Amino acid sequence: MKLRIFIILSLLFVTILPTNAQKYACVNTDYVLRSIPDYANAQKRLDKYVTDWQKELSDKLTELDNMRAEYEQESYLLPDNLKKRRRDEIAAKEQEIKSLQAQRFGPGGDLDKRRAELLKPVQDRVYSTIERIAHEKNYAFVFDKSGSATLLFANKKYDISDEVLEQLGYKPGINEAEKQAAASEQQKKPSNPEMRRRDNKVQDTPLRPMKNK
Repeated sequence: MKLRIFIILSLLFVTILPTNAQKYACVNTDYVLRSIPDYANAQKRLDKYVTDWQKELSDKLTELDNMRAEYEQESYLLPDNLKKRRRDEIAAKEQEIKSLQAQRFGPGGDLDKRRAELLKPVQDRVYSTIERIAHEKNYAFVFDKSGSATLLFANKKYDISDEVLEQLGYKPGINEAEKQAAASEQQKKPSNPEMRRRDNKVQDTPLRPMKNK
């Protein structure tokens, strides 16, 4: 199936491009970015923000769990007016957590803002360098082959990833920045199953409805 798709795409290129076939190249932007120390350091700072925000939400979820547990234990002793007050307090805490989740991790939230602040400047430098190389060498197309299912084959001699790094002032090849980034990613994953459950709860689990007694 992949071979058939590749042949179709090849025929399309032959049909679309003029007889003096235009030049093209590919680049692995993931590899380029991982090889830049500034990007690795920015990713570490972003990871620290995420860890702090997750802990903040986890602490508030623990407070909510405690409020619910206390209410369920004491509700049969409380008069109706105090029951209502406690339920209102729990509902307010639920809304506070939902709002905080949206503020930290929602579209246009703190995570998006920090990502733009920390990572985008390095990304812009990379893409500007790619554009400059494309103009200098008269490439009509530059494909990004990092994690993309649309690029089925790329000849190494047309891969300009190392050239991009060299023009940015970095030595090509696996370097310490990539090793540190991989180690940082591994450290982010909690080894304790209970911690993994709590992390998933913060971001993925909807708030539980309160029993109305």
